[in-house]
Amino acid sequence: MMFRPVLHRCVPLGLHRTPVWRTLASASREIPALTRDRYPVQRGSFAELNDNDVAVFRNILGGSSSRVLTEAAEVEGYNIDYLRSVRGCGRVVLKPRTTAEVGELMRYCNDRRLAVCPQGGNTGLVGGSVPVFDEVVLSLQLMDTIEKIDEYSGIVVCQAGCVLASLEEQVGARGLVMPLDLGAKGSCHIGGNVSTNAGGLRLVRYGNLHGSVLGVEAVTAEGRVLDLMSNFKKDNTGYHLKHLFIGSEGTLGIITRLAIFCPTASRSVNIAFVGLRSYDAVRQTFLAAKRGLGEILSSCEMIDAPSLDSCTRFFNLQSPIEKYPFYMLIETSGSDAGHDEEKLTRFLEQSMEGGLVEDGTVTNEPTKMKHIWKLREMIADSLLADGYCFKYDISLPLDQFYDIVLAVRERVGKLAINVTGYGHIGDSNLHLNVSCERFTPEIYALLEPFIYEYTSKLRGSVSAEHGIGFLKRKYLHYSKQAEPLRLMHQMKQLLDPNGILNPYKVLPPDTPH
Repeated sequence: MMFRPVLHRCVPLGLHRTPVWRTLASASREIPALTRDRYPVQRGSFAELNDNDVAVFRNILGGSSSRVLTEAAEVEGYNIDYLRSVRGCGRVVLKPRTTAEVGELMRYCNDRRLAVCPQGGNTGLVGGSVPVFDEVVLSLQLMDTIEKIDEYSGIVVCQAGCVLASLEEQVGARGLVMPLDLGAKGSCHIGGNVSTNAGGLRLVRYGNLHGSVLGVEAVTAEGRVLDLMSNFKKDNTGYHLKHLFIGSEGTLGIITRLAIFCPTASRSVNIAFVGLRSYDAVRQTFLAAKRGLGEILSSCEMIDAPSLDSCTRFFNLQSPIEKYPFYMLIETSGSDAGHDEEKLTRFLEQSMEGGLVEDGTVTNEPTKMKHIWKLREMIADSLLADGYCFKYDISLPLDQFYDIVLAVRERVGKLAINVTGYGHIGDSNLHLNVSCERFTPEIYALLEPFIYEYTSKLRGSVSAEHGIGFLKRKYLHYSKQAEPLRLMHQMKQLLDPNGILNPYKVLPPDTPH
């Protein structure tokens, strides 16, 4: 066994961007079938778009043709999701700049009974951000203003269309850190992150967005503007209505602005990348990390061998250690470099002496940390290179965390090119991936509902952080019982009586009234 420390002078962690997100992995892949043809779904009784509607939209948005897209070539990208698993046939894309414009657009669409699909960076994995049929796409791309960064309170106020990586860069320059970090941060919007309650790589340290987001401004389906903004961590004035919009995936309202708390950036950041022989060793190492690293543990990721092999092969990357069945990426963040390095080194030495960790490397040098993070962040894209990838984002008890990967691998056999598991072991979130040459009904039937039934039997969640969207709505009952589903439906009726806002998403089609 070897342990190779690569410790250097600590400097603030730079952005580990993934500039090839949505480019390499989606290149040369065929256009997916229309959602209405691939999945059993019926169009709702909404109005159909006409030339007068487009004229009204142009008038609301100042007559600019660049803010009302109608050409097929311009609209196509807004109809297809990142995974290329669903494709709508929306005919118009609207690009407002202000909350007032969003409100006016929604009032008109509600009066006309035109269905609307809100869209951020379109990096979602459950078909929640693209039309199912011909919904009007309301893109928040131009709502990208950072209004205020308060270095004293750590509170950032911005519009919903701000790209996560840009926010990270701006707050980092002021000694703060975004509480959310995703592999898709170069493309995803903070509004979409909040609307889906995205988890990410550092939830184990900073918690989820229900705690970090202090307030939102949202526009309802009827065009009402709800000012739920707050610049304080303590604001106990009545019902906390902001939580209705965090994680509701644009079905109850469109988030247009938000206030988010950003902690002070750590001066000392270290990363360890280690190899292990078994999942049981992974589980025990995580427990040892919690106990040994305590308050400085900021991320704890698990990667299985097929996931890392796919990433290194497709992107021509090199692992810093030899091949093992499992790997862990462990990050620490603190304020005392000497203390943190000593703590991490002691933890790793004890883990190796105890037979849990076989090999590893540790670094605080920004370039090396960026390379190691790429090994984790680029897995999703690499698996898409196989042709088509079924992706499942589930929460499972750590005792049975990896068993489902083995069960699915045996179930699909040679129909799959790869069956892999990786994810946030720090918060019990597994990303199960099944890649194959193309989508086929045969492999689809083997995977669903089997994976959700398996998850439900373990009292897990069918969606850990990606949301329900369109692809999971008929499986929501595996995690939510009839009464909560009935209440969700009633809330939808109250806030969107005509059902125009992101229809066919989240709520099961047979939700009891």
